[in-house]
Amino acid sequence: MKNKKGLKKYADIFAHIKASDIMTKNVTTLAPENKMSQAKEMMRIKKISGIPIVDKENKLIGIISLEDIIKALEFNKINEPIQNMMTTNVRTVNMNDNIANIVEKFDILKLRRFPVIDKNNKVQGIISRVDILHGILEKFNLIYSHDKKRNSTLSQEISLVTGEKLLIKEAEFHFAIDNADVIAAGTGAALLQQFLKKKEIDNEIIRRIGVATYEAETNVVIHSKSTGDVFCYIKEDRIIIRITDSGIGIEDLEQAMEEGFTTASDYVKEFGFGAGMGLQNMKRFTDKLVIISEKKKGTQVEMVFFTDK
Repeated sequence: MKNKKGLKKYADIFAHIKASDIMTKNVTTLAPENKMSQAKEMMRIKKISGIPIVDKENKLIGIISLEDIIKALEFNKINEPIQNMMTTNVRTVNMNDNIANIVEKFDILKLRRFPVIDKNNKVQGIISRVDILHGILEKFNLIYSHDKKRNSTLSQEISLVTGEKLLIKEAEFHFAIDNADVIAAGTGAALLQQFLKKKEIDNEIIRRIGVATYEAETNVVIHSKSTGDVFCYIKEDRIIIRITDSGIGIEDLEQAMEEGFTTASDYVKEFGFGAGMGLQNMKRFTDKLVIISEKKKGTQVEMVFFTDK
């Protein structure tokens, strides 16, 4: 009972956030005429356990789960059309449903995820319990905690967004930030863009990464009073950029997120930096942004850019 009350309190606090704000928009769907074997392979490739089934107009007509795949294998129906095996009575979430309603649905129905539909029954996204938590982070685009359990996160090689390992030695790109040279601020971002172009990453994604990384790198130079590092990890459907420093940290991250707020010195401003838009631009250009900072111990920024859209 205690856990349920805590969850309800949590949901009520953020009740103004809608499904459309936090859902995963890049949804994998299949047609009813596709075979169960194709659904099985898609689940394996995408590492998912459920696929909405849609008609030619993208209207939801069913869903296939991992349990359905298991049944198809058990009864030797893996090569049958999905429409023969799919669940047609699909529980859904509407675009305008708020978190309180969504949490209640999860609590009552005990499902792993819900397709998100618009007023025309067209699939616009999918939402899981993890999306609720990540969605709140995306809404505010930050994590700032004084919890002692969080403090060790600054030195761990674990993704702040997905929890996967991000080993320094496995980074595809690394740039050491020199905080002593204000004029050189942004060099790492420029080199990263050149690197990604060689990897044939989409130009628009490169542009967004360039802007966000430039802002994060510049923040290290003008605010941290420390050197730092830029790391890039290229995954199957996303690019993860991590910028770290061991400097003075951000004392009030909520205030730092305010447009126009800056602690830059007059000297730094003479070079055109310190306009107070750095964190705002990072938030604007990333798909997922998490910031962890501790006073006198440094700051860790992780930015995720989805490539499979």
